[in-house]
Amino acid sequence: MAPVPPDQGSSAPDGIPAETTVALDGKDGCIARARQLTGDFLARVQDPDGATVSARAMDLSQLVVSELVTNALRYAPGPVLLQLRITGSAVEIVVWDSDPVLPAPHAPDPTRVGQHGLEIVRAVAEDFDVMREPVGKRIVARLGLTDRP
Repeated sequence: MAPVPPDQGSSAPDGIPAETTVALDGKDGCIARARQLTGDFLARVQDPDGATVSARAMDLSQLVVSELVTNALRYAPGPVLLQLRITGSAVEIVVWDSDPVLPAPHAPDPTRVGQHGLEIVRAVAEDFDVMREPVGKRIVARLGLTDRP
């Protein structure tokens, strides 16, 4: 997992980068490292006078990263890019992979074992989008940083 330099000028209240991008190679432990990176990123952007990240937002962000990265590594050849960025009061989780086939949710089936990742992500995300790119696709899930009443 190699970090890609963040865009210049993107920072949280204390000058901490509010964006990070990593290339994931799919090797053993890659998904666990992506989850850890997400937790570390959200912990860094917390500021007593600025962004706060609830425990629920932290857990759900790591879950979404785990599901999206797992799917990308399972179904797409080649590397996967994971981008995390703070946009206002939300975290955007962006996963790019090289497969141009857009994911489609399965019909509800309580007897199905596995293949619920996309359903989970769509259920917990405030916003969800899939875009075909010139090469592959980009999936964006947006989650609020704080708990709603």
